[in-house]
Amino acid sequence: MRCLIQRVSQARVEIAGKTVGQIEQGLMILVCAMGGDTEDNAATLARNVVNLRIFADDQGKMNRSLLDIGGAALVVSQFTLAADTSRGNRPGFSSAAPPDQGNALYQHFCELVTGHGVTVQTGEFGGDMKVTLTNDGPVTIWLET
Repeated sequence: MRCLIQRVSQARVEIAGKTVGQIEQGLMILVCAMGGDTEDNAATLARNVVNLRIFADDQGKMNRSLLDIGGAALVVSQFTLAADTSRGNRPGFSSAAPPDQGNALYQHFCELVTGHGVTVQTGEFGGDMKVTLTNDGPVTIWLET
């Protein structure tokens, strides 16, 4: 699985002009299941995300995790993280998991993050979403299992 994490002071996702997910301080997580990924990959990624120390401590150093600060997560499915541009200007997405498997792993990832004690808001798998956020730092990190 792949994810792009952004430390945010706020983030929201809208579908057809209606807010379906919104958080304040925490992480905006764009996540993509790749072909061959399993629930074990989702568990590893969830554990890594919630424990990633990218929030400031009292000395201003990135030394606190999402769990440490009691932050929330906005998790949005993003199959385009599987983009392959090695053959030209039009990206291919054949390395992404098929939709049924991708959705199941996305949902499982969200459940696992929630299971760690994090408040999770989501977008809609396969939906036409508009995402807005304020990247704090900016801090943007790519994780992959």
